[in-house]
Amino acid sequence: MKRIDLSRNAIDIYEQKHMNGHLVSEHYHSTHQLLFVLEGEGAIRLNGEARRLAVDDTALIVPYSVHSVMSDSRLTLLVLAFDEEVLDKDMREQLLHVYFSDSRLLKPGRFAASELRQLLRKMLFEQSRESSPLVRLSLKVQLSQLLLLLVSSVETEAAGAGSSSNRLRAEKIRGYIDSKYFDPLTAGDIASKLGISTRHLNNIFKERYDMTPIQYLTEVRIRVAQKLLEETNKDVISICFEVGYDSVSTFYRSFKAIAKVSPKMYRELNARASQIGRELASN
Repeated sequence: MKRIDLSRNAIDIYEQKHMNGHLVSEHYHSTHQLLFVLEGEGAIRLNGEARRLAVDDTALIVPYSVHSVMSDSRLTLLVLAFDEEVLDKDMREQLLHVYFSDSRLLKPGRFAASELRQLLRKMLFEQSRESSPLVRLSLKVQLSQLLLLLVSSVETEAAGAGSSSNRLRAEKIRGYIDSKYFDPLTAGDIASKLGISTRHLNNIFKERYDMTPIQYLTEVRIRVAQKLLEETNKDVISICFEVGYDSVSTFYRSFKAIAKVSPKMYRELNARASQIGRELASN
């Protein structure tokens, strides 16, 4: 057994470098450990099976699971060790114990890998702020987000067994837009995350949803804007900013193209319809 000191925050994240041909012999830990491949190639022996390691591969290793790592070339790993007791009870019982009852190696897609890298960067930053009393809490929140992201990758792998790659890509694109509609997205941004051309991106999305990703992005933004106009008193310019537009004029054009009226008129018509509904209900 190799001991990992988690006395500071119950979570520790650090970099581990392996030179060409370096072998970390079989061992185990009493805590959970996540290995994320930052660069290079190698192999991991997990659950008695040897598996190849490449950039973005992610191994979730449960306590007392025997494993070993070998590098082909320079292999750089980001290691995240944690005591499961730092997680809330629901996270432990409904997520960690259900989806990761055994050690497993995941090969996340480009979207998931990009999100994983961002979360790990945040955790490295938070850990460096030793003087802050909120470090432990922040690390706990980000660990929970990371595990939820890994579960999503597990479910995507399971769903992929009977689905075409293009259909899965289209669904990933849609899910990405649903969660990032407020960001300044372009077709080129999304295509680069998938490692495909913008033309191919448009083709596979249109084949699945009969519209381009940017047309879908516009629809999502306007649907959210309509809901905000109906349910809040926020200024139109605030709503414009909240749903991802930097230009008010662009927001007005997009809104009118879908709703057929301006944002101001939409709010007035909705308020009038609500008032009539209340009057009819009271009579």
